[in-house]
Amino acid sequence: MDLVSLWSQGVDTKCVLCKNSSESRNHLFFECSFSAQVWAHLVKGILQNLFTAEWSDIEILLVDRNRERYQLFCVRYAFQAAVYALWRERNRRRHGEPPLPSQALMKLVHKGIQNKLSLMKLQDGKRFDGILQYWFATRL
Repeated sequence: MDLVSLWSQGVDTKCVLCKNSSESRNHLFFECSFSAQVWAHLVKGILQNLFTAEWSDIEILLVDRNRERYQLFCVRYAFQAAVYALWRERNRRRHGEPPLPSQALMKLVHKGIQNKLSLMKLQDGKRFDGILQYWFATRL
């Protein structure tokens, strides 16, 4: 059971993104059909056959130092960006703002990641030389 339902009896705990299940950490990140689309859009091309939407498996991927440097960085950064964007969208909807379609959210997050990678290349060119090309090469 999720902490929100424990803290506030009577609060609607239905997921505001998919409206199909009770909201929990695992559901919101990334079992929910809405959030799963966003997550897959960002990292499926990077992870290939290792792609997962299971929270515990994602945790393992995020700390696996045996991964190639660009791959690990991009997965970690995409994870951070996805969690932030999905939590923000969840809160926007909870507070009555109009929903952002998953395609629009994916485009917004992708552009944010692209901008961050471009900035990193400018600030620390040698260390991150090629990271933006890597990101684009993993787009499906």
